[in-house]
Amino acid sequence: MGLRQRLQSLYGGTRQSRVLLAVPFALIAVVTVVDVTTPPQVQVGPFLVAAPALTATFSGPRLTAFVGGVAVLAQGAVAAANSTISNLETFYQIIALVLISAIVTFFAHLRERHSAEMVQLRSVAEAAQRGVLRPLPARSGPLRMASVYLAAEAGAQLGGDLYATASTTEGTRVIIGDVRGKGLDAISGAAGVLGAFRALARQEASLPNLAARLDNSVAAQQIDSLHETEDEKTAEDFVTATVLDIPHTAEVLRLVSCGHPPPLILRSGQVCSLDAEEPAPPLGIGQLTAMRLTEEVHTFSAGDTLLLYTDGVTEARDGSGHFYPLAERLAAMRPQGGPELLLKYLCADLLHHAGGHLGDDAAMVAIERLAE
Repeated sequence: MGLRQRLQSLYGGTRQSRVLLAVPFALIAVVTVVDVTTPPQVQVGPFLVAAPALTATFSGPRLTAFVGGVAVLAQGAVAAANSTISNLETFYQIIALVLISAIVTFFAHLRERHSAEMVQLRSVAEAAQRGVLRPLPARSGPLRMASVYLAAEAGAQLGGDLYATASTTEGTRVIIGDVRGKGLDAISGAAGVLGAFRALARQEASLPNLAARLDNSVAAQQIDSLHETEDEKTAEDFVTATVLDIPHTAEVLRLVSCGHPPPLILRSGQVCSLDAEEPAPPLGIGQLTAMRLTEEVHTFSAGDTLLLYTDGVTEARDGSGHFYPLAERLAAMRPQGGPELLLKYLCADLLHHAGGHLGDDAAMVAIERLAE
């Protein structure tokens, strides 16, 4: 380790810490000057304990111990200058300063260790989240794509919303969904659906068959969860989803809706909602109903932009309780830059509408068909 690295390790690793470092040393200098220049009966030396205490609030144990040591030396220098080094009161003041410096150094060590553990846990969680909800490719044949995920829970990057794509020999298959519930159970459910989609998307030629097998997968996961946790509420979870197939050579898209909000198409400044004529129940409860999976076909021409979203977007409320008018906002857009800028605008507008905080996770996927 070089000299520069050693100094950074001793005096703090950030610029903010180095700026704050001037405060305890200034305090030591002021207290020392005042204690030396004032009459002996005026003692301000006890204020030196504030120096290591302040340092512990923004720096680690080594710097805290160093500042505590400087404060002890300053206390001794003042006592020598005032010829009170042999006084019992001065001795107790120095001992108290040493003990307090040791205590705050110990707590600074505990805080630093806890912070390191939290950083490690967060890095592991972020890696796991990236493995579950992988970024969408920017291009897939004639399609340009972008996605965004807004987690409602502070510090989280993933919840129960999900999306994924899979390239086939004829086009691109897409899924967007929302797992009922929150927390780890929802994340586990989302991971199960995404894993099943990635495994099955290239195996099933028929989109309704793909949706049916996804329904079976979610139902099987519910049974496994019931056996593992014996929690009936977990076994009742379901997944709303829309599964799409977008051919590369034909300007259409096919979709199967399983209780999910309808996609929107932005075409020549007009917004069209792709409402399902025969929507199926959510994934996971199809076996409990007479589920009929119907594939619907819609026009998806060059220059059109498809927007997929979860209900966390349309159910976001402002201060007056009004829902976010997604279709209206989308119609007001004049996209100049593709799906990424579209989602950037919608995210900023959505958060502004909701006052900066969402009550539920929100996910959006924008797909633009380019001219051949």
